[in-house]
Amino acid sequence: MKITEQIQQLIRLSLAEDIGDGDHSSLSCIDPKAQGEMKLLVKEDGVLCGVDVAREVLRQVDDTIRMEQFMHDGDIIHKGDIVFKLNGSAQKMLTAERTVLNYMQRMSGIATTTHEYVEMVKDTTVTLLDTRKTTPNNRVFEKYAVAVGGARNHRFGLFDMMMLKDNHIDFAGGIEKAIDAANNYQKDKGLHLNIEIETRSLDDVRRVLEHGGVHRIMFDNFTPDQVREGVRMVDHRYETEASGGIVKETLHDYAATGVDFISVGAFTHHIASLDLSLKTVIF
Repeated sequence: MKITEQIQQLIRLSLAEDIGDGDHSSLSCIDPKAQGEMKLLVKEDGVLCGVDVAREVLRQVDDTIRMEQFMHDGDIIHKGDIVFKLNGSAQKMLTAERTVLNYMQRMSGIATTTHEYVEMVKDTTVTLLDTRKTTPNNRVFEKYAVAVGGARNHRFGLFDMMMLKDNHIDFAGGIEKAIDAANNYQKDKGLHLNIEIETRSLDDVRRVLEHGGVHRIMFDNFTPDQVREGVRMVDHRYETEASGGIVKETLHDYAATGVDFISVGAFTHHIASLDLSLKTVIF
Protein backbone atom coordinates (compact mmCIF):
# COMPACT_ATOMS: atom_id res chain seq x y z
CA MET A 1 0.00 0.00 0.00
CA LYS A 2 1.39 3.38 -0.93
CA ILE A 3 1.69 5.48 2.21
CA THR A 4 0.45 8.90 1.18
CA GLU A 5 0.37 12.11 3.19
CA GLN A 6 -3.35 11.47 3.82
CA ILE A 7 -2.64 8.03 5.25
CA GLN A 8 0.14 9.38 7.42
CA GLN A 9 -2.26 11.97 8.83
CA LEU A 10 -4.97 9.38 9.52
CA ILE A 11 -2.48 7.16 11.33
CA ARG A 12 -1.23 10.15 13.31
CA LEU A 13 -4.80 10.82 14.47
CA SER A 14 -5.28 7.16 15.40
CA LEU A 15 -2.15 7.20 17.52
CA ALA A 16 -3.14 10.46 19.18
CA GLU A 17 -6.54 8.96 20.02
CA ASP A 18 -4.93 5.94 21.67
CA ILE A 19 -1.88 7.43 23.37
CA GLY A 20 -3.24 10.75 24.60
CA ASP A 21 -0.76 12.21 27.08
CA GLY A 22 1.22 8.99 27.35
CA ASP A 23 1.24 5.20 27.48
CA HIS A 24 1.36 5.20 31.27
CA SER A 25 1.19 1.40 31.59
CA SER A 26 4.41 0.94 29.62
CA LEU A 27 6.08 4.05 30.98
CA SER A 28 5.51 2.89 34.55
CA CYS A 29 6.99 -0.59 34.40
CA ILE A 30 9.28 -0.87 31.37
CA ASP A 31 12.83 0.47 31.46
CA PRO A 32 13.07 3.10 28.68
CA LYS A 33 16.39 1.53 27.65
CA ALA A 34 14.96 -2.00 27.45
CA GLN A 35 15.13 -3.62 24.02
CA GLY A 36 13.03 -6.57 22.92
CA GLU A 37 11.53 -8.63 20.14
CA MET A 38 7.90 -9.17 19.22
CA LYS A 39 6.21 -11.24 16.53
CA LEU A 40 2.90 -10.80 14.71
CA LEU A 41 1.22 -14.17 15.18
CA VAL A 42 -1.67 -15.41 13.02
CA LYS A 43 -4.39 -17.03 15.11
CA GLU A 44 -6.99 -17.55 12.38
CA ASP A 45 -6.85 -18.55 8.68
CA GLY A 46 -7.52 -15.77 6.18
CA VAL A 47 -6.02 -13.21 3.79
CA LEU A 48 -3.31 -10.87 5.09
CA CYS A 49 -3.68 -7.12 4.71
CA GLY A 50 -2.17 -4.02 6.28
CA VAL A 51 1.55 -4.72 6.64
CA ASP A 52 2.59 -1.38 5.14
CA VAL A 53 0.15 0.41 7.43
CA ALA A 54 1.66 -1.38 10.43
CA ARG A 55 5.11 -0.33 9.30
CA GLU A 56 4.00 3.31 9.16
CA VAL A 57 2.42 3.11 12.62
CA LEU A 58 5.70 1.80 14.01
CA ARG A 59 7.70 4.46 12.16
CA GLN A 60 5.59 7.22 13.66
CA VAL A 61 5.92 5.82 17.18
CA ASP A 62 9.66 5.09 16.92
CA ASP A 63 11.54 5.02 13.65
CA THR A 64 14.32 2.89 15.16
CA ILE A 65 12.03 -0.17 15.47
CA ARG A 66 13.12 -2.73 12.88
CA MET A 67 10.72 -5.04 11.06
CA GLU A 68 11.72 -8.39 9.56
CA GLN A 69 8.87 -9.22 7.19
CA PHE A 70 8.01 -12.79 6.16
CA MET A 71 4.58 -12.41 4.52
CA HIS A 72 2.88 -9.80 2.33
CA ASP A 73 -0.54 -8.30 1.69
CA GLY A 74 -2.69 -10.73 -0.27
CA ASP A 75 -0.99 -13.84 1.08
CA ILE A 76 -3.20 -16.66 2.32
CA ILE A 77 -2.30 -17.03 5.99
CA HIS A 78 -2.89 -19.86 8.44
CA LYS A 79 -3.06 -20.19 12.19
CA GLY A 80 0.48 -20.30 13.56
CA ASP A 81 2.09 -18.27 10.77
CA ILE A 82 4.41 -15.41 11.73
CA VAL A 83 3.91 -12.34 9.54
CA PHE A 84 6.84 -10.29 10.82
CA LYS A 85 9.17 -9.83 13.76
CA LEU A 86 10.00 -6.54 15.43
CA ASN A 87 13.15 -5.50 17.26
CA GLY A 88 13.49 -2.30 19.22
CA SER A 89 12.40 -0.35 22.27
CA ALA A 90 10.10 -2.49 24.40
CA GLN A 91 8.21 0.59 25.57
CA LYS A 92 7.59 1.88 22.08
CA MET A 93 6.55 -1.47 20.60
CA LEU A 94 3.95 -1.82 23.33
CA THR A 95 2.73 1.71 22.66
CA ALA A 96 2.23 0.90 18.99
CA GLU A 97 0.75 -2.57 19.57
CA ARG A 98 -2.99 -1.81 19.65
CA THR A 99 -2.98 0.60 16.71
CA VAL A 100 -1.00 -1.88 14.61
CA LEU A 101 -3.50 -4.62 15.43
CA ASN A 102 -6.57 -2.45 14.96
CA TYR A 103 -5.55 -1.69 11.39
CA MET A 104 -4.26 -5.13 10.47
CA GLN A 105 -7.07 -7.14 12.05
CA ARG A 106 -9.81 -5.14 10.38
CA MET A 107 -8.07 -4.87 7.02
CA SER A 108 -7.29 -8.59 7.01
CA GLY A 109 -10.89 -9.34 7.98
CA ILE A 110 -12.17 -7.30 5.03
CA ALA A 111 -9.70 -8.93 2.63
CA THR A 112 -10.69 -12.37 3.92
CA THR A 113 -14.43 -11.75 3.57
CA THR A 114 -13.96 -10.29 0.10
CA HIS A 115 -11.84 -13.26 -0.99
CA GLU A 116 -14.57 -15.66 0.17
CA TYR A 117 -17.16 -13.88 -1.97
CA VAL A 118 -14.87 -13.68 -4.99
CA GLU A 119 -14.14 -17.40 -4.80
CA MET A 120 -17.86 -18.14 -4.80
CA VAL A 121 -18.39 -16.54 -8.24
CA LYS A 122 -15.07 -17.27 -9.95
CA ASP A 123 -16.83 -19.51 -12.48
CA THR A 124 -18.86 -16.52 -13.74
CA THR A 125 -17.95 -13.30 -15.55
CA VAL A 126 -19.27 -10.95 -12.85
CA THR A 127 -17.08 -8.36 -11.11
CA LEU A 128 -17.76 -7.75 -7.42
CA LEU A 129 -17.68 -4.17 -6.14
CA ASP A 130 -17.54 -2.56 -2.73
CA THR A 131 -19.68 0.40 -1.63
CA ARG A 132 -19.39 3.59 0.43
CA LYS A 133 -20.58 1.72 3.54
CA THR A 134 -17.26 2.20 5.28
CA THR A 135 -16.02 3.35 8.68
CA PRO A 136 -15.68 7.16 8.72
CA ASN A 137 -12.08 8.24 8.05
CA ASN A 138 -11.04 4.66 7.29
CA ARG A 139 -12.35 4.33 3.74
CA VAL A 140 -8.90 4.43 2.15
CA PHE A 141 -7.77 1.47 4.27
CA GLU A 142 -10.98 -0.51 3.83
CA LYS A 143 -11.23 -0.06 0.07
CA TYR A 144 -7.59 -1.07 -0.25
CA ALA A 145 -8.38 -4.23 1.71
CA VAL A 146 -11.28 -5.01 -0.65
CA ALA A 147 -8.90 -4.78 -3.61
CA VAL A 148 -6.40 -7.05 -1.83
CA GLY A 149 -9.23 -9.54 -1.38
CA GLY A 150 -9.82 -9.63 -5.14
CA ALA A 151 -12.84 -7.39 -5.73
CA ARG A 152 -12.90 -3.98 -7.39
CA ASN A 153 -13.51 -0.59 -5.82
CA HIS A 154 -16.69 1.25 -6.76
CA ARG A 155 -16.61 5.05 -6.55
CA PHE A 156 -14.47 6.33 -3.70
CA GLY A 157 -16.88 9.09 -2.69
CA LEU A 158 -19.57 11.43 -3.87
CA PHE A 159 -17.13 13.31 -6.09
CA ASP A 160 -15.75 10.76 -8.57
CA MET A 161 -18.96 9.33 -10.05
CA MET A 162 -22.64 10.27 -10.21
CA MET A 163 -25.07 7.72 -8.79
CA LEU A 164 -28.70 8.70 -9.13
CA LYS A 165 -30.49 6.67 -6.50
CA ASP A 166 -34.17 6.44 -5.58
CA ASN A 167 -34.11 9.55 -3.41
CA HIS A 168 -32.38 11.62 -6.10
CA ILE A 169 -34.93 10.46 -8.66
CA ASP A 170 -37.89 11.20 -6.38
CA PHE A 171 -36.63 14.67 -5.42
CA ALA A 172 -35.78 15.47 -9.06
CA GLY A 173 -39.26 14.53 -10.24
CA GLY A 174 -38.56 11.29 -12.08
CA ILE A 175 -35.98 9.25 -13.94
CA GLU A 176 -35.82 11.40 -17.07
CA LYS A 177 -35.56 14.68 -15.15
CA ALA A 178 -32.82 13.29 -12.91
CA ILE A 179 -30.75 12.09 -15.89
CA ASP A 180 -31.15 15.39 -17.75
CA ALA A 181 -30.27 17.42 -14.66
CA ALA A 182 -27.13 15.35 -14.06
CA ASN A 183 -25.94 15.74 -17.64
CA ASN A 184 -26.70 19.47 -17.71
CA TYR A 185 -24.86 19.94 -14.43
CA GLN A 186 -21.79 18.20 -15.82
CA LYS A 187 -21.87 20.34 -18.94
CA ASP A 188 -22.10 23.52 -16.86
CA LYS A 189 -19.28 22.44 -14.55
CA GLY A 190 -17.05 20.97 -17.25
CA LEU A 191 -17.16 17.53 -15.62
CA HIS A 192 -16.83 14.13 -17.26
CA LEU A 193 -18.12 11.71 -14.65
CA ASN A 194 -19.83 8.42 -15.32
CA ILE A 195 -23.51 8.38 -14.44
CA GLU A 196 -25.17 5.36 -12.86
CA ILE A 197 -28.91 5.25 -12.27
CA GLU A 198 -30.84 3.04 -9.91
CA THR A 199 -33.94 1.27 -11.20
CA ARG A 200 -36.62 -0.25 -9.00
CA SER A 201 -38.55 -2.19 -11.62
CA LEU A 202 -38.27 -3.51 -15.15
CA ASP A 203 -40.46 -0.59 -16.22
CA ASP A 204 -37.80 1.76 -14.82
CA VAL A 205 -35.21 -0.10 -16.91
CA ARG A 206 -37.35 0.41 -20.02
CA ARG A 207 -37.64 4.15 -19.29
CA VAL A 208 -33.87 4.50 -18.90
CA LEU A 209 -33.26 2.64 -22.15
CA GLU A 210 -35.70 4.88 -24.01
CA HIS A 211 -34.17 8.05 -22.56
CA GLY A 212 -30.43 7.24 -22.50
CA GLY A 213 -27.81 9.54 -21.03
CA VAL A 214 -26.24 7.16 -18.50
CA HIS A 215 -23.29 4.77 -18.33
CA ARG A 216 -24.58 2.07 -15.99
CA ILE A 217 -27.98 0.79 -14.90
CA MET A 218 -28.38 -0.59 -11.40
CA PHE A 219 -31.02 -3.20 -10.66
CA ASP A 220 -31.93 -2.49 -7.04
CA ASN A 221 -33.55 -5.25 -4.97
CA PHE A 222 -34.43 -7.26 -8.06
CA THR A 223 -34.82 -11.03 -7.91
CA PRO A 224 -32.31 -13.08 -9.94
CA ASP A 225 -34.99 -13.67 -12.60
CA GLN A 226 -35.68 -9.93 -12.81
CA VAL A 227 -31.95 -9.19 -13.10
CA ARG A 228 -31.68 -11.76 -15.88
CA GLU A 229 -34.54 -10.06 -17.74
CA GLY A 230 -33.00 -6.64 -17.14
CA VAL A 231 -29.69 -7.81 -18.57
CA ARG A 232 -31.55 -9.13 -21.63
CA MET A 233 -33.34 -5.79 -22.09
CA VAL A 234 -30.13 -3.74 -21.79
CA ASP A 235 -28.35 -6.09 -24.23
CA HIS A 236 -24.86 -4.63 -23.59
CA ARG A 237 -25.87 -1.05 -24.41
CA TYR A 238 -24.91 0.00 -20.89
CA GLU A 239 -23.07 -1.57 -18.00
CA THR A 240 -25.33 -3.36 -15.54
CA GLU A 241 -25.11 -3.77 -11.78
CA ALA A 242 -27.17 -5.72 -9.25
CA SER A 243 -27.45 -4.44 -5.69
CA GLY A 244 -29.58 -4.78 -2.59
CA GLY A 245 -30.58 -7.82 -0.59
CA ILE A 246 -27.84 -10.02 -2.05
CA VAL A 247 -26.39 -12.41 0.53
CA LYS A 248 -23.92 -15.28 0.37
CA GLU A 249 -26.69 -17.78 -0.18
CA THR A 250 -27.99 -15.97 -3.26
CA LEU A 251 -24.75 -14.45 -4.58
CA HIS A 252 -24.08 -17.12 -7.20
CA ASP A 253 -27.68 -16.98 -8.46
CA TYR A 254 -27.23 -13.27 -9.18
CA ALA A 255 -23.75 -13.75 -10.67
CA ALA A 256 -25.14 -16.34 -13.10
CA THR A 257 -27.62 -13.84 -14.59
CA GLY A 258 -24.93 -12.29 -16.79
CA VAL A 259 -24.94 -8.97 -14.93
CA ASP A 260 -21.64 -7.07 -15.20
CA PHE A 261 -21.26 -6.05 -11.56
CA ILE A 262 -22.62 -6.91 -8.14
CA SER A 263 -22.06 -4.43 -5.32
CA VAL A 264 -21.62 -5.92 -1.86
CA GLY A 265 -21.86 -3.60 1.14
CA ALA A 266 -21.01 -6.49 3.46
CA PHE A 267 -17.37 -6.32 2.40
CA THR A 268 -16.83 -3.36 4.71
CA HIS A 269 -19.83 -2.98 7.00
CA HIS A 270 -20.58 -6.56 8.05
CA ILE A 271 -17.26 -8.28 8.65
CA ALA A 272 -15.36 -9.80 11.54
CA SER A 273 -11.79 -8.75 12.20
CA LEU A 274 -9.19 -11.48 11.70
CA ASP A 275 -7.56 -12.78 14.86
CA LEU A 276 -3.93 -11.60 14.98
CA SER A 277 -1.74 -10.81 17.96
CA LEU A 278 1.60 -9.22 18.77
CA LYS A 279 3.52 -11.38 21.20
CA THR A 280 6.77 -10.85 23.03
CA VAL A 281 9.53 -13.25 21.96
CA ILE A 282 10.97 -14.82 25.10
CA PHE A 283 14.55 -16.06 24.82
